[in-house]
Amino acid sequence: MSLTTLCLPPSSSLPPIRTLLVAPTAVITSALHNLQTLYCPLRLPTTFAKARVAELAQVDSGYASRDEDEDAVDAEDALVTLRADEFERAYAVRWLTSLIGRAEELELEDEDDRERIVGDAAFILSSFSDSTAEDADESLTRDFSFPTPKNGTIDIQLNDAPLSGTDHTDVGLQSWGASIIFSELMCKEPARFGLNAFPEDATIIELGAGTGLVSLTLGKLLPTLADSKVEILATDYHPTVLENLQTNIATNFPRFAEPPVKTSMLDWSLPPPALESSAHMLFAADVVYAPEHAVWLRDCAAHLLLLNGIFWLIVTVRKVGKFEGIPDTAEAAFLVEEQLPQKDGKKLKIVEKMELEKKRGIGRGDEYGYMLFKIMWV
Repeated sequence: MSLTTLCLPPSSSLPPIRTLLVAPTAVITSALHNLQTLYCPLRLPTTFAKARVAELAQVDSGYASRDEDEDAVDAEDALVTLRADEFERAYAVRWLTSLIGRAEELELEDEDDRERIVGDAAFILSSFSDSTAEDADESLTRDFSFPTPKNGTIDIQLNDAPLSGTDHTDVGLQSWGASIIFSELMCKEPARFGLNAFPEDATIIELGAGTGLVSLTLGKLLPTLADSKVEILATDYHPTVLENLQTNIATNFPRFAEPPVKTSMLDWSLPPPALESSAHMLFAADVVYAPEHAVWLRDCAAHLLLLNGIFWLIVTVRKVGKFEGIPDTAEAAFLVEEQLPQKDGKKLKIVEKMELEKKRGIGRGDEYGYMLFKIMWV
Protein backbone atom coordinates (compact mmCIF):
# COMPACT_ATOMS: atom_id res chain seq x y z
CA MET A 1 0.00 0.00 0.00
CA SER A 2 1.43 3.41 -0.89
CA LEU A 3 2.03 6.20 1.54
CA THR A 4 -0.49 8.28 -0.37
CA THR A 5 -3.13 5.67 0.34
CA LEU A 6 -2.10 5.49 3.99
CA CYS A 7 -2.75 9.21 4.37
CA LEU A 8 -6.25 9.27 2.94
CA PRO A 9 -8.63 10.69 5.58
CA PRO A 10 -11.50 8.32 6.53
CA SER A 11 -14.07 11.06 5.89
CA SER A 12 -13.05 11.27 2.23
CA SER A 13 -12.02 7.67 1.52
CA LEU A 14 -14.66 5.50 3.22
CA PRO A 15 -17.80 4.66 1.23
CA PRO A 16 -20.76 6.69 2.59
CA ILE A 17 -22.78 4.90 5.26
CA ARG A 18 -25.94 5.24 3.17
CA THR A 19 -24.34 3.18 0.39
CA LEU A 20 -22.86 0.43 2.57
CA LEU A 21 -25.74 -1.99 2.06
CA VAL A 22 -25.03 -2.23 -1.67
CA ALA A 23 -21.28 -1.68 -1.62
CA PRO A 24 -19.22 -4.48 -3.26
CA THR A 25 -17.28 -6.76 -0.92
CA ALA A 26 -13.99 -5.55 -2.39
CA VAL A 27 -14.84 -1.92 -1.59
CA ILE A 28 -15.68 -2.70 2.06
CA THR A 29 -12.61 -4.92 2.42
CA SER A 30 -10.36 -2.22 1.00
CA ALA A 31 -11.85 0.38 3.34
CA LEU A 32 -11.28 -1.87 6.35
CA HIS A 33 -7.70 -2.55 5.26
CA ASN A 34 -7.03 1.18 5.02
CA LEU A 35 -8.44 1.77 8.51
CA GLN A 36 -6.50 -1.13 9.98
CA THR A 37 -3.25 0.15 8.50
CA LEU A 38 -3.98 3.67 9.68
CA TYR A 39 -5.22 3.12 13.23
CA CYS A 40 -4.24 -0.27 14.63
CA PRO A 41 -0.56 0.71 15.08
CA LEU A 42 -1.70 3.37 17.55
CA ARG A 43 -1.14 0.90 20.37
CA LEU A 44 2.51 0.39 19.32
CA PRO A 45 5.39 2.75 20.15
CA THR A 46 5.62 5.71 17.78
CA THR A 47 9.15 4.64 16.84
CA PHE A 48 7.68 1.51 15.28
CA ALA A 49 5.41 3.56 13.02
CA LYS A 50 8.26 5.86 12.00
CA ALA A 51 10.58 2.95 11.23
CA ARG A 52 7.88 1.26 9.16
CA VAL A 53 7.17 4.41 7.16
CA ALA A 54 10.88 4.91 6.46
CA GLU A 55 11.20 1.28 5.41
CA LEU A 56 8.37 1.58 2.93
CA ALA A 57 9.93 4.73 1.48
CA GLN A 58 13.24 3.08 0.61
CA VAL A 59 13.98 2.13 -3.00
CA ASP A 60 15.07 -1.38 -3.93
CA SER A 61 18.75 -0.39 -4.34
CA GLY A 62 18.95 0.58 -0.66
CA TYR A 63 19.77 4.16 -1.52
CA ALA A 64 17.43 7.10 -1.37
CA SER A 65 17.86 10.52 -2.84
CA ARG A 66 17.46 13.70 -0.82
CA ASP A 67 14.05 14.28 -2.43
CA GLU A 68 12.93 10.78 -1.53
CA ASP A 69 14.05 11.28 2.07
CA GLU A 70 12.08 14.50 2.24
CA ASP A 71 9.03 12.77 0.74
CA ALA A 72 9.28 10.05 3.40
CA VAL A 73 9.43 12.64 6.18
CA ASP A 74 6.46 14.52 4.70
CA ALA A 75 4.46 11.28 4.45
CA GLU A 76 5.39 10.35 8.00
CA ASP A 77 4.29 13.74 9.32
CA ALA A 78 1.01 13.51 7.40
CA LEU A 79 0.37 10.04 8.81
CA VAL A 80 1.02 11.10 12.40
CA THR A 81 -1.16 14.18 11.96
CA LEU A 82 -4.00 12.15 10.48
CA ARG A 83 -3.88 9.59 13.27
CA ALA A 84 -4.19 12.40 15.82
CA ASP A 85 -7.13 14.07 14.03
CA GLU A 86 -10.08 13.67 16.42
CA PHE A 87 -12.67 14.40 13.74
CA GLU A 88 -11.30 11.66 11.47
CA ARG A 89 -11.10 9.20 14.39
CA ALA A 90 -14.69 9.92 15.36
CA TYR A 91 -15.77 9.53 11.74
CA ALA A 92 -14.03 6.15 11.55
CA VAL A 93 -15.68 4.99 14.79
CA ARG A 94 -19.14 5.96 13.53
CA TRP A 95 -18.53 4.24 10.20
CA LEU A 96 -17.32 1.02 11.83
CA THR A 97 -20.22 1.02 14.29
CA SER A 98 -22.75 1.45 11.48
CA LEU A 99 -21.08 -1.31 9.44
CA ILE A 100 -21.29 -3.77 12.34
CA GLY A 101 -24.84 -2.72 13.16
CA ARG A 102 -26.07 -3.24 9.60
CA ALA A 103 -23.90 -6.26 8.74
CA GLU A 104 -26.84 -8.61 8.24
CA GLU A 105 -28.36 -6.22 5.71
CA LEU A 106 -25.28 -6.11 3.47
CA GLU A 107 -26.00 -7.55 0.05
CA LEU A 108 -23.25 -10.17 0.12
CA GLU A 109 -23.45 -13.58 -1.52
CA ASP A 110 -20.83 -15.24 0.68
CA GLU A 111 -21.62 -15.55 4.39
CA ASP A 112 -17.93 -16.10 5.10
CA ASP A 113 -17.29 -12.61 3.72
CA ARG A 114 -19.92 -11.20 6.08
CA GLU A 115 -18.35 -12.93 9.08
CA ARG A 116 -14.87 -11.78 8.11
CA ILE A 117 -16.03 -8.17 7.59
CA VAL A 118 -17.69 -8.08 11.02
CA GLY A 119 -14.62 -9.58 12.66
CA ASP A 120 -12.25 -7.13 10.98
CA ALA A 121 -14.47 -4.16 11.79
CA ALA A 122 -14.77 -5.20 15.45
CA PHE A 123 -10.99 -5.65 15.68
CA ILE A 124 -10.33 -2.18 14.31
CA LEU A 125 -13.00 -0.64 16.53
CA SER A 126 -11.45 -2.25 19.62
CA SER A 127 -8.04 -0.83 18.70
CA PHE A 128 -9.06 2.71 19.58
CA SER A 129 -7.56 3.44 22.97
CA ASP A 130 -9.93 6.29 23.76
CA SER A 131 -13.09 7.90 22.44
CA THR A 132 -13.83 11.50 21.62
CA ALA A 133 -16.81 13.64 22.48
CA GLU A 134 -17.78 13.65 18.83
CA ASP A 135 -18.40 9.87 18.91
CA ALA A 136 -21.90 10.45 20.23
CA ASP A 137 -22.80 13.19 17.80
CA GLU A 138 -24.14 10.95 15.08
CA SER A 139 -26.67 8.20 15.65
CA LEU A 140 -28.82 5.86 13.64
CA THR A 141 -32.60 6.13 13.71
CA ARG A 142 -34.29 2.77 13.22
CA ASP A 143 -37.97 2.09 12.66
CA PHE A 144 -39.66 -1.19 13.59
CA SER A 145 -43.17 -2.37 12.79
CA PHE A 146 -44.38 -5.58 14.42
CA PRO A 147 -47.70 -7.15 13.29
CA THR A 148 -50.28 -8.10 15.92
CA PRO A 149 -53.02 -10.81 15.87
CA LYS A 150 -55.70 -8.16 15.31
CA ASN A 151 -54.16 -7.10 11.99
CA GLY A 152 -52.61 -4.02 13.53
CA THR A 153 -48.99 -3.08 14.06
CA ILE A 154 -46.83 -1.91 16.92
CA ASP A 155 -44.56 0.81 15.55
CA ILE A 156 -41.37 1.78 17.35
CA GLN A 157 -38.72 4.36 16.46
CA LEU A 158 -35.34 4.06 18.13
CA ASN A 159 -32.20 6.10 18.38
CA ASP A 160 -29.23 3.74 18.13
CA ALA A 161 -26.18 5.66 19.34
CA PRO A 162 -22.64 4.70 18.28
CA LEU A 163 -20.67 2.43 20.59
CA SER A 164 -17.54 3.86 22.19
CA GLY A 165 -15.53 0.83 21.16
CA THR A 166 -13.79 0.78 24.54
CA ASP A 167 -16.47 -0.07 27.12
CA HIS A 168 -18.42 -3.34 26.88
CA THR A 169 -21.09 -1.98 29.24
CA ASP A 170 -22.33 0.53 26.66
CA VAL A 171 -23.55 -2.16 24.25
CA GLY A 172 -27.05 -1.04 25.28
CA LEU A 173 -26.65 2.00 23.03
CA GLN A 174 -27.69 -0.24 20.15
CA SER A 175 -30.63 -2.57 19.45
CA TRP A 176 -29.35 -6.11 19.19
CA GLY A 177 -30.96 -8.99 17.30
CA ALA A 178 -32.38 -10.76 20.35
CA SER A 179 -34.53 -7.78 21.38
CA ILE A 180 -35.86 -7.41 17.83
CA ILE A 181 -36.71 -11.11 17.46
CA PHE A 182 -38.33 -11.23 20.89
CA SER A 183 -40.35 -8.03 20.42
CA GLU A 184 -41.71 -9.34 17.14
CA LEU A 185 -42.64 -12.67 18.75
CA MET A 186 -44.44 -10.97 21.66
CA CYS A 187 -46.56 -8.95 19.26
CA LYS A 188 -47.34 -12.00 17.15
CA GLU A 189 -48.23 -14.32 20.05
CA PRO A 190 -48.96 -12.25 23.18
CA ALA A 191 -50.99 -15.00 24.87
CA ARG A 192 -47.99 -17.32 24.66
CA PHE A 193 -46.17 -15.02 27.06
CA GLY A 194 -49.11 -14.31 29.36
CA LEU A 195 -49.35 -10.70 28.24
CA ASN A 196 -53.15 -10.65 28.16
CA ALA A 197 -53.71 -11.78 31.74
CA PHE A 198 -52.06 -9.27 34.07
CA PRO A 199 -53.66 -8.38 37.40
CA GLU A 200 -54.59 -4.77 38.08
CA ASP A 201 -51.58 -2.50 38.68
CA ALA A 202 -49.06 -5.17 37.74
CA THR A 203 -45.36 -4.34 37.38
CA ILE A 204 -43.02 -5.39 34.58
CA ILE A 205 -39.27 -4.86 34.85
CA GLU A 206 -36.77 -5.14 32.02
CA LEU A 207 -33.18 -5.84 32.99
CA GLY A 208 -30.47 -4.39 30.79
CA ALA A 209 -33.07 -2.58 28.73
CA GLY A 210 -30.57 -0.88 26.42
CA THR A 211 -32.41 1.16 23.81
CA GLY A 212 -35.66 -0.02 25.40
CA LEU A 213 -37.13 -1.87 22.43
CA VAL A 214 -38.74 -4.62 24.54
CA SER A 215 -40.17 -2.19 27.09
CA LEU A 216 -41.39 0.25 24.44
CA THR A 217 -43.04 -2.59 22.55
CA LEU A 218 -44.81 -3.72 25.74
CA GLY A 219 -45.83 -0.13 26.44
CA LYS A 220 -47.68 0.04 23.13
CA LEU A 221 -48.85 -3.58 22.94
CA LEU A 222 -50.41 -4.12 26.38
CA PRO A 223 -53.13 -1.42 26.05
CA THR A 224 -54.38 -3.25 22.96
CA LEU A 225 -54.80 -6.50 24.93
CA ALA A 226 -56.48 -5.54 28.21
CA ASP A 227 -57.71 -2.60 30.28
CA SER A 228 -55.53 -3.27 33.32
CA LYS A 229 -52.87 -0.69 34.08
CA VAL A 230 -49.35 -2.16 33.96
CA GLU A 231 -46.29 -0.27 35.12
CA ILE A 232 -43.22 -0.92 32.97
CA LEU A 233 -39.80 -0.16 34.44
CA ALA A 234 -36.90 -0.26 31.98
CA THR A 235 -33.62 -0.56 33.87
CA ASP A 236 -29.95 -0.39 32.95
CA TYR A 237 -26.65 0.29 34.70
CA HIS A 238 -24.86 2.52 32.20
CA PRO A 239 -25.75 6.27 32.55
CA THR A 240 -25.25 6.97 28.83
CA VAL A 241 -27.55 4.09 27.96
CA LEU A 242 -30.23 5.42 30.30
CA GLU A 243 -30.02 8.87 28.71
CA ASN A 244 -30.55 7.36 25.28
CA LEU A 245 -33.39 5.21 26.65
CA GLN A 246 -35.18 8.28 28.00
CA THR A 247 -34.87 9.90 24.58
CA ASN A 248 -36.48 6.84 22.99
CA ILE A 249 -39.36 6.90 25.48
CA ALA A 250 -40.05 10.56 24.70
CA THR A 251 -39.91 9.82 20.96
CA ASN A 252 -42.42 6.96 21.15
CA PHE A 253 -44.82 8.54 23.65
CA PRO A 254 -44.64 12.23 22.71
CA ARG A 255 -48.08 13.22 23.98
CA PHE A 256 -48.00 11.38 27.30
CA ALA A 257 -47.63 13.43 30.48
CA GLU A 258 -46.70 10.14 32.17
CA PRO A 259 -45.43 7.60 29.63
CA PRO A 260 -46.22 3.95 30.38
CA VAL A 261 -42.48 3.20 30.45
CA LYS A 262 -40.25 4.61 33.18
CA THR A 263 -36.49 4.22 33.65
CA SER A 264 -34.24 3.45 36.56
CA MET A 265 -30.59 2.63 37.14
CA LEU A 266 -30.19 -0.91 38.45
CA ASP A 267 -27.04 -2.78 39.42
CA TRP A 268 -27.71 -6.52 39.19
CA SER A 269 -25.18 -7.22 41.94
CA LEU A 270 -26.96 -4.77 44.28
CA PRO A 271 -30.70 -4.67 43.46
CA PRO A 272 -32.58 -2.07 45.52
CA PRO A 273 -34.60 -3.28 48.54
CA ALA A 274 -37.58 -1.20 47.38
CA LEU A 275 -38.05 -3.47 44.35
CA GLU A 276 -37.92 -6.76 46.25
CA SER A 277 -40.72 -9.13 45.13
CA SER A 278 -42.31 -6.39 43.04
CA ALA A 279 -42.24 -7.79 39.49
CA HIS A 280 -45.06 -9.85 38.02
CA MET A 281 -42.88 -10.36 34.96
CA LEU A 282 -39.20 -9.83 34.13
CA PHE A 283 -37.59 -9.50 30.72
CA ALA A 284 -33.96 -9.55 29.64
CA ALA A 285 -32.66 -9.77 26.06
CA ASP A 286 -29.01 -10.42 25.14
CA VAL A 287 -27.55 -9.08 28.38
CA VAL A 288 -24.81 -11.61 29.24
CA TYR A 289 -21.37 -10.39 28.14
CA ALA A 290 -19.12 -11.71 30.92
CA PRO A 291 -19.10 -14.96 32.95
CA GLU A 292 -20.19 -13.24 36.16
CA HIS A 293 -23.20 -11.59 34.50
CA ALA A 294 -25.32 -14.76 34.50
CA VAL A 295 -25.04 -15.28 38.27
CA TRP A 296 -25.73 -11.60 38.99
CA LEU A 297 -28.73 -11.76 36.65
CA ARG A 298 -30.12 -14.91 38.30
CA ASP A 299 -29.79 -13.53 41.83
CA CYS A 300 -31.19 -10.15 40.81
CA ALA A 301 -34.19 -11.87 39.21
CA ALA A 302 -34.74 -13.82 42.41
CA HIS A 303 -34.79 -10.57 44.37
CA LEU A 304 -37.28 -8.87 42.05
CA LEU A 305 -39.66 -11.64 40.97
CA LEU A 306 -42.92 -12.41 42.77
CA LEU A 307 -43.60 -16.04 43.68
CA ASN A 308 -46.10 -16.37 40.84
CA GLY A 309 -44.05 -14.30 38.41
CA ILE A 310 -42.31 -15.24 35.18
CA PHE A 311 -38.84 -14.31 33.96
CA TRP A 312 -38.36 -14.34 30.18
CA LEU A 313 -34.68 -14.44 29.26
CA ILE A 314 -33.42 -14.54 25.67
CA VAL A 315 -29.73 -15.08 25.02
CA THR A 316 -27.84 -14.89 21.75
CA VAL A 317 -25.88 -17.88 20.49
CA ARG A 318 -22.43 -16.81 19.31
CA LYS A 319 -19.88 -19.28 17.94
CA VAL A 320 -17.05 -16.91 17.11
CA GLY A 321 -15.44 -13.84 18.62
CA LYS A 322 -14.72 -12.78 22.18
CA PHE A 323 -18.28 -13.59 23.36
CA GLU A 324 -18.16 -17.18 22.12
CA GLY A 325 -19.57 -19.48 24.80
CA ILE A 326 -20.36 -16.71 27.28
CA PRO A 327 -24.14 -16.85 26.68
CA ASP A 328 -24.00 -20.53 27.70
CA THR A 329 -23.29 -19.35 31.22
CA ALA A 330 -26.90 -18.10 31.41
CA GLU A 331 -28.24 -21.65 31.38
CA ALA A 332 -25.36 -22.95 33.50
CA ALA A 333 -26.30 -20.51 36.28
CA PHE A 334 -29.54 -22.46 36.83
CA LEU A 335 -28.11 -25.99 36.71
CA VAL A 336 -26.60 -26.50 40.18
CA GLU A 337 -29.46 -27.13 42.63
CA GLU A 338 -27.46 -26.13 45.69
CA GLN A 339 -26.73 -22.70 44.22
CA LEU A 340 -30.27 -21.80 43.16
CA PRO A 341 -32.02 -18.94 44.97
CA GLN A 342 -34.88 -20.02 47.25
CA LYS A 343 -38.07 -18.32 48.37
CA ASP A 344 -40.82 -19.86 50.50
CA GLY A 345 -39.57 -23.36 49.79
CA LYS A 346 -39.34 -22.81 46.03
CA LYS A 347 -36.31 -22.50 43.78
CA LEU A 348 -35.83 -20.28 40.74
CA LYS A 349 -35.48 -22.63 37.77
CA ILE A 350 -35.67 -22.80 34.00
CA VAL A 351 -38.99 -24.49 33.23
CA GLU A 352 -38.95 -24.18 29.44
CA LYS A 353 -36.33 -23.63 26.74
CA MET A 354 -37.00 -22.67 23.12
CA GLU A 355 -34.64 -22.23 20.19
CA LEU A 356 -35.32 -19.22 17.95
CA GLU A 357 -33.82 -18.95 14.48
CA LYS A 358 -31.83 -16.00 13.31
CA LYS A 359 -33.52 -14.02 10.55
CA ARG A 360 -31.76 -12.51 7.60
CA GLY A 361 -31.40 -8.77 7.97
CA ILE A 362 -31.69 -8.88 11.78
CA GLY A 363 -28.81 -8.94 14.21
CA ARG A 364 -25.04 -8.86 13.89
CA GLY A 365 -22.79 -11.08 11.88
CA ASP A 366 -21.62 -13.08 14.91
CA GLU A 367 -25.17 -14.10 15.89
CA TYR A 368 -26.16 -17.66 15.00
CA GLY A 369 -29.53 -17.88 16.74
CA TYR A 370 -31.25 -17.29 20.05
CA MET A 371 -32.29 -19.30 23.09
CA LEU A 372 -35.42 -18.28 24.98
CA PHE A 373 -35.80 -19.36 28.60
CA LYS A 374 -38.93 -19.31 30.74
CA ILE A 375 -37.87 -19.07 34.40
CA MET A 376 -40.15 -19.42 37.43
CA TRP A 377 -40.26 -20.31 41.11
CA VAL A 378 -40.93 -24.06 41.37
